Amino acid sequence: MAIKSIQYNQHTLDISYEIINQNAKVDMIILHGWGSNKGLMKKSFSKYMDTFRHIYIDLPGFGASTCNLTLKTKDYARIIELLMIHLNAQKDIIIGHSFGGKIATLLAPSLLVLLSSAGIYWSKSLKIKFKIVVFKIIKIFGLVKFKKYFVAEDAKNLNEPMYETFKNVVDEDFSSEFENYTGKALICWGDEDNATPLKSAHKIDELIKDSTLEIYHGDHYFFMQYAEDISKKIEETFLKTLGK
Repeated sequence: MAIKSIQYNQHTLDISYEIINQNAKVDMIILHGWGSNKGLMKKSFSKYMDTFRHIYIDLPGFGASTCNLTLKTKDYARIIELLMIHLNAQKDIIIGHSFGGKIATLLAPSLLVLLSSAGIYWSKSLKIKFKIVVFKIIKIFGLVKFKKYFVAEDAKNLNEPMYETFKNVVDEDFSSEFENYTGKALICWGDEDNATPLKSAHKIDELIKDSTLEIYHGDHYFFMQYAEDISKKIEETFLKTLGK
């Protein structure tokens, strides 16, 4: 594991990363989802695709990477770009799980691999809408001790910059970003995913012009069980990008 200090918007962010297959010629950036870390992605994919240089990154505010300012998804993408410059890494393949999928899309690699990506906005249920209204009311009356009962699981135990970051990114609609992506995409999804529903996979597949959708049996972390098969499909799909 290594740490690189990145200067961004007059702040210093320490970004933790790990490289496997150091001498490989094709770069593969692997980005985890919200609330996760590079260790989960490394555990899943490090045994496979040894012809690629794997670059596992802790996104700012997660794992061993720091974050002391409020960010948007485009800021995350720019920070990853700055790290890639330091590592002399190319945008050959970028894998993004959940929130990491939005960042990967903005980075516009030759091959975009989306694992249960966030980015398609669906209207909230009446129950969630009610909780939001009640939360706003208790904030007005200063009853912050009740906050934990209304905050989403992904937002609990976050410091203030990361909580504000969560509010910035949680409801983004990336439909236009998916539609504007011009490379080749491999979209992989779990059929029992409750965090990013399967209908999002079909929507993204419609929006991206050159995409392939693979559906597996499993939840939001389905890829941990099917990493070997997904890896084979990544290798096969990347070879097709070379023939363009």
